[in-house]
Amino acid sequence: MSTFTRRSFIGKAAVAIGSFTALQKVVGADRSKSDPGPANPGLDGQNPDSIWPPPTDSKSLVQNFKYPFSFANKRTYEGGWSREVTIRELPVSKDMAGVNMRLTAGGVRELHWHTSGEWAIMLYGTARITAIDADGKSFVADVKKNDLWFFPSGIPHSIQGLNPDGCEFMLVFDDGEFSESETVLLSDAMAHLAPEVLAKNFTVGEKAFANVPKQELFIFQTEKSAAGALGKSPKDFGFRTMEIQPTKQTKGGEIRIVDSRNFKVTTTAMAMVTVHPGGMRELHWHPNADEWQYYIAGKGRMTVVATGNKARTMDFQEGDVGYVQKTLLHYIENTGDKDLIFLEMFKSSLYQEFSFSEWLAHTPSELVMAHLKVDKATYDAFPKNGISITPL
Repeated sequence: MSTFTRRSFIGKAAVAIGSFTALQKVVGADRSKSDPGPANPGLDGQNPDSIWPPPTDSKSLVQNFKYPFSFANKRTYEGGWSREVTIRELPVSKDMAGVNMRLTAGGVRELHWHTSGEWAIMLYGTARITAIDADGKSFVADVKKNDLWFFPSGIPHSIQGLNPDGCEFMLVFDDGEFSESETVLLSDAMAHLAPEVLAKNFTVGEKAFANVPKQELFIFQTEKSAAGALGKSPKDFGFRTMEIQPTKQTKGGEIRIVDSRNFKVTTTAMAMVTVHPGGMRELHWHPNADEWQYYIAGKGRMTVVATGNKARTMDFQEGDVGYVQKTLLHYIENTGDKDLIFLEMFKSSLYQEFSFSEWLAHTPSELVMAHLKVDKATYDAFPKNGISITPL
């Protein structure tokens, strides 16, 4: 073989080897984004940012902050059902727990009270709520979709579904370890008291309690509607959310904030957030409490930036619970084609937040530009008063 031919051959071989190596890299990159093994296409389709996380997420993950109510076991009764998401299902949710409940028309959540405060929002239908206050005065109110109620710990109360189709609601409790199974029920209390004790207490004969249930009722069906007595309580345990104007409103959506400043009895704060398609709940954090979320409608995604150089993005649909620990930076973006509606709940009587853009806009410009390597025009464009939801 001639020198020229040998050199030509070696050169062509080197080019071929180099091209093959480059091809291997491309193919390898493509292969890394394949998943030929067993999969659940339904769940994968709902969680694209977990299946293929954005490159800005960290390899070391933030603790899981999502749990769908669809995974929660239902306790079913004649008259309705109940299911819950607590620290058992979502270990990060140390401060709050949620209970989703359905009552038929005439279905009753039996008389009871809790060791935790009970905050609630109506999701569907109509219901009648009853309670007595600390002075023994009666409270009775009918509630509809988006109405709220709050019963402090120890306040005895009941809930009954009304015609035509009962109700469904979300209960939020200010204790992550709360469970509806640990409620103080009227039927339980009566079953654990001797007949002679009941007779003495209520000043009637022992035979009067012969038919007291031996097991808990929890939820049961009746055709009788609750009515009040003993005078009307001056305390209003209910709140008409949609009768107040949005606290903040932009082209991107709106927020209604309800806390002890406008709902006097509550020690739980709420923000009801609506984000229009293409909009985003701005980057922000809460300095005073963890945030428990419930997604009512639409689809979205949330990135949480945590300490230790960590970040994680997860996708949410209606019926999901989300959770963000106190002070962690996050946003929620609408990724669907209809309004994204969700609740932000806080174990605090007052709602507080810090806006990421507002913080930077009110920090000396030279300092921000030195950190971010941006020019003055970019800094001057930062919103000065927070934006809540983009676009403005």
